[in-house]
Amino acid sequence: MSKKALITGITGQDGSYLTEFLLKKKYKVHGLVRRVALEDKSHRLWRLRHVLNKITLHPGSLESYASLVKLIQKIKPDEVYHLGAQSYVDYSFKDEFSTLNTNMNGTHYILSALKEFLPSARFYFAGSSEMFGKVREVPQTEKTPFYPRSVYGISKVAGYDLTRNYREAYNMYCCSGILFNHESPRRGFEFVTRKITHAVARIKFGIQKDLKLGNIDAKRDWGHAKDYVEAMWLMLNKKKPEDYVISTGKQYSVRDFVKLAFSLVDLDYKKYVKIDKKLYRPSEVKSLLGDCRKAKRELKWKQKYTFKKLVEDMVKSDLDFVKKQGY
Repeated sequence: MSKKALITGITGQDGSYLTEFLLKKKYKVHGLVRRVALEDKSHRLWRLRHVLNKITLHPGSLESYASLVKLIQKIKPDEVYHLGAQSYVDYSFKDEFSTLNTNMNGTHYILSALKEFLPSARFYFAGSSEMFGKVREVPQTEKTPFYPRSVYGISKVAGYDLTRNYREAYNMYCCSGILFNHESPRRGFEFVTRKITHAVARIKFGIQKDLKLGNIDAKRDWGHAKDYVEAMWLMLNKKKPEDYVISTGKQYSVRDFVKLAFSLVDLDYKKYVKIDKKLYRPSEVKSLLGDCRKAKRELKWKQKYTFKKLVEDMVKSDLDFVKKQGY
């Protein structure tokens, strides 16, 4: 019998790649989506359009405990992948309340609903390297203390602690993936990596003149979302639940990303990039670098995409997008 998986945040970058991965594993995939997404499929479900006939989407809200209980009782999933969140760090500075409400309460509601009505289900929480924030050690491991520097990071630490608490207090299969930055052509335009590759394509085609960025010397550990969703599945399919750092173990600056992206279309980034101090974060996270040796050792997880291959994938995709759409 096929396993059933419930994915929150299924319409996002990770949710769409995870959906494809699970379908290949013969899972029956269910997704929680806002009702407005079902009413505007072309805009909000674009990442899933090629698999919509293979999955089941359910209207609901992470902010409604009742709707989550109803959904869990209806589907009875074997695995729950909780990816849904307000995940744009910059926005979390502008609207702290909705970020905390959605990210903290949503995680708590799902865990509570599972405890009461389906404690046998396996639960995955999407943690983030932003939890490390002002890092205490380099590189960061599963044992590195957290020091979040944004409301988004704070909300993720709370979700991580809730997940661990339900695992230890109620003996449930609950685990967290502490995922470092992972990108793809399906990244939202508000994220700096997609902002860069989309601008590169628009500049190449003469639609845009320059690119405004904030701190381009910030350093990150960048991987491809395709690789990282496989790690999520591996975490839920081992004997005992544990938390894992998922990263590449290599670090590049935003400047490195920009330079490579522009070079792929034979342009010099220095002629087009303009620094805008308004785009700096109120409290900056200067450097993140993950140590994923535990995941490689215990999960046998391997990354397939290099940094260069990731940037090439995104630039090529945006060149095709701009050429086809004209914007």
